[in-house]
Amino acid sequence: MDIEVSKQKKAFLRKLYLAHHIDSEQHNLLSLNKLTGMPRRTLQDAIAVLGDIGIECQFIQDGERNNSGYYCIQAWGPINSVWVSANLNEITEILAS
Repeated sequence: MDIEVSKQKKAFLRKLYLAHHIDSEQHNLLSLNKLTGMPRRTLQDAIAVLGDIGIECQFIQDGERNNSGYYCIQAWGPINSVWVSANLNEITEILAS
């Protein structure tokens, strides 16, 4: 049963998916790219607008190089991170479609 998912819903779910992975362990763009298969630009765009849905994400500088570090979720805002974890398989399936 294929249900068409809007671009807006996919964009929202992509943000939840990325926030989950960022909150689970330390990730930078390269590790997120390897984990998700998403293009670097898509990752940058999605992370940059996490605040639009209330998720506070910060880049933690870890070293002298400008891009040396990792992302960290400071707060989930109105999003229930437990729900995201519980529904991660469904979110992943929708994003893969």
